[in-house]
Amino acid sequence: MLDRDRILAKLDELDGYGRELCQIVPQTIEEYLRKVEKRRATERLLQISVECILDVCHLFVSGLRLGLPAQEDDLVGRMDAAGLISPDLAGLLRKMRRFRNILVHEYGEVDDHIVFETARERLNDLVRFRGEILKALETVGG
Repeated sequence: MLDRDRILAKLDELDGYGRELCQIVPQTIEEYLRKVEKRRATERLLQISVECILDVCHLFVSGLRLGLPAQEDDLVGRMDAAGLISPDLAGLLRKMRRFRNILVHEYGEVDDHIVFETARERLNDLVRFRGEILKALETVGG
């Protein structure tokens, strides 16, 4: 059974991370590079935003019994195969997951310019995810 309340709570959590990112990310790359606390906070907020997205996908996959995913990428594939998200969003979520993995597992390899650009230019992806998930909730009657 789909846990609609938990999914909605996760979407609210994701909205909060997006708002925090808007507040902390400086206007310029120069300022971003100068302020280590801004860089680390931005990295962490992007990381937990992606984790929140994956949590929502997991709630859908388990709640609708779409099978046991072998790994996180399977979550996205199962959501896509079930028609719960668009193929375009599925591709974007796979990129987000890889980005998160770099932030978490390859910390020394993090490109500050890419993180800054992502935080400044890609926050609408969180809004897009939210929209498709709300539509999916309507579709499944969760």
